Amino acid sequence: MASIGGMDLSGLKVVVDAGNGSGFEVGPHIFRELGAEVIAVAVTPDGRNINEGCGALHAEQAGKLVRETGADLGVSLDGDADRVIFTDAHGRVISGDRVMAMCAISLKHAGKLSGDAMVATVMSNLGMDEALRAEGISVFRAGVGDRMVLEMMREKGIVFGGENSGHLIFAEHATTGDGIVSALQVCRMMKESGKSLAELASVMREYPSKLLNLPVREKTPIGDLPKLTALIFEVEKSFGTEGRQLVRYSGTENKIRVLVEHRDADTVDYWIAKFRETIMEEIG
Repeated sequence: MASIGGMDLSGLKVVVDAGNGSGFEVGPHIFRELGAEVIAVAVTPDGRNINEGCGALHAEQAGKLVRETGADLGVSLDGDADRVIFTDAHGRVISGDRVMAMCAISLKHAGKLSGDAMVATVMSNLGMDEALRAEGISVFRAGVGDRMVLEMMREKGIVFGGENSGHLIFAEHATTGDGIVSALQVCRMMKESGKSLAELASVMREYPSKLLNLPVREKTPIGDLPKLTALIFEVEKSFGTEGRQLVRYSGTENKIRVLVEHRDADTVDYWIAKFRETIMEEIG
């Protein structure tokens, strides 16, 4: 049994999928040093097999191994090990929003969440805001990208933030997303609370949501599209605080992206169809 900085992971059985990337050696080693029983997979990089059917892009593979071996959780790193996706003891992939919600709540209960606030991006589910609001925690929304999250964290003096994609920033330990650090923090929370990952992640209910990606001929400013602008206004008025919409162009492709989120799944389907119809008519 080993303990570093007060962290002791003895008793935990962890599947570590390194994605044949940069965490292939240090990832499993750190968990073993801290006392965990480790089942390591995708730890033989050859320069070509990075993320190939493994790692954070294919977290279901770790989930399958978790079920087969009776592990407590799966930790799936991406190629450069700055993102991590978790699977619970049932092999289910846990959304990044659920992980952020449970981390923020755990940090607050430990007295380590400065200002009782965290930073997420505009892509995070409204259910996370609802769950954290019930705990007295504020959520600030940054643009997409861990750099945007970090900038807002620094601006507001916040110690925790992240993205649904698996970037988590624990400012007390790192100034960027670090999948191994994030996984260790989650394991610490499991040990200290005596709860499984599934129990910790049950703190929020995700609102039904859909993301629409449509190719466009050109990126006409949204404000110059009267029909789309009118639809956005109509949706916002209809939703109130029970849902949201986000319309933006891709930064790299000739595509427009529409996110619709609401408590009611049928409402999401209705407005997604309206957005598709309006965009096809006005932009093509």
